Amino acid sequence: MVKFLKPGKVVIVLTGRYAGKKAVIVKNHDEGTSSRPYGHALVVGLSKEPRKVIKRSSLKKQAKRSSVKTFIKTVNYNHIMPTRYTLDVDFKASVSPDVLDNSTKKVEVQKECKKLLEEKFKTGKNRWFFSKLRF
Repeated sequence: MVKFLKPGKVVIVLTGRYAGKKAVIVKNHDEGTSSRPYGHALVVGLSKEPRKVIKRSSLKKQAKRSSVKTFIKTVNYNHIMPTRYTLDVDFKASVSPDVLDNSTKKVEVQKECKKLLEEKFKTGKNRWFFSKLRF
């Protein structure tokens, strides 16, 4: 069988707190690990998408509306739906599976991911990823 859930693939989380939110796979475990004996992936996603920005609004308001909020989570393959999109952002430098154990490290890494995703948003590419999922 072809392995298509690779790092950089955009997925939609189907269950839990972040159901219906878009995420990017950072690291995947097809065979599972000793603590999680099933296929799962470490994902970084958007818990709050950027809102519509209007040119005539102030710079402060534009900055606030173009901000994003992120989450980091380990998700079972059964609880994510892959999409045809990919996102070229290098989270591997900051995100690792041991980050989820320590809450202070997790908050710091979420801030780093937020900066990376906001930079990606400001380039104007990958508009689908940064739009709200309508269903």
